Amino acid sequence: MDPDIRTRAALEEHWRASERGDTEAEHAIYAADAILDYPQSGERFRCRATISAQRGGHPASRHFTVLRIVGSRDLWVSECVITYNGVPSYSVSIMEFAHGHVVHETQYFADAFGAPEWRTALAEPMPGRNIATA
Repeated sequence: MDPDIRTRAALEEHWRASERGDTEAEHAIYAADAILDYPQSGERFRCRATISAQRGGHPASRHFTVLRIVGSRDLWVSECVITYNGVPSYSVSIMEFAHGHVVHETQYFADAFGAPEWRTALAEPMPGRNIATA
C-alpha cells in the first residue's frame, strides 16, 4: 500500500477515535517517544503515555470535526473544530512522521471571532458557513 494512503488512513482513524473517546486507538498513531507541543501555552508533553494521560484527563466534553487533512510523506496537517463543552475552537495539528508514527505534533488553537464591518463588501461565506459579525 502507498505510504501516503496508509498515513491518511491512520490520521482519519486517529480523529475518529478522538471523537468516540477511544483513548487507546487515538494514541496508537504516536511513537512511544513522541513530543506534543502547544505553542500558545508553552507546554510540551513527552512520550505517548504522557500525551494520552493529558488528553484522557481533560474535564470537558469534547467533539472533533475534521475540516481537512493535507500532507505527504513525513509532514501532515489536520484542520479541525474541537468543541469543548459546546464551545468550538479551531485547531491546526501539524504532525511529523517517522517509521509510520507521529514523532512530533504541534497543535494550535483559535477561538472564533466576528468579522469587522469594513470587510463585509470583500468577503463571501465559506462553504457551509455564515459570516459571523463583530
